[in-house]
Amino acid sequence: MDRADLHILAEMRVADAEALLRQGRWAAAYYLLGYAVECALKACASKQFREHEVPDKTIVRDFYTHRLDQLLNISGVKSALEAQAKKDQRFELNWNAIRDWNETSRYDHSTTEAMARDMLEAIVDPSSGVLSWLRTQW
Repeated sequence: MDRADLHILAEMRVADAEALLRQGRWAAAYYLLGYAVECALKACASKQFREHEVPDKTIVRDFYTHRLDQLLNISGVKSALEAQAKKDQRFELNWNAIRDWNETSRYDHSTTEAMARDMLEAIVDPSSGVLSWLRTQW
């Protein structure tokens, strides 16, 4: 898998989530939306891997997590994200809305339509969405 694959996966997971939302599958859509951000952060982090170079052990270990906060730490875009949040309050709200997503949400069947739609908006909002911004960084 390379960075281009992670770009494709992020986009595919958003499209999958939108299809699930149309079918009323809120929990599955919510899970896939978080997974889209995970893939985008991993795409950013993968820029740090260089051919013929041994990568830092922490980056490699944390790359295999599903935690968005850890992925942000190794992504190389943390300071830029924090700067974006300071200048765009809506972006900050969107990041705060999704930052605690984790892979265990795949087991949560109580996700509401509002939760899933709010997650979608926080991620794909064209002017302040988290994935919209991450696309400029990967």
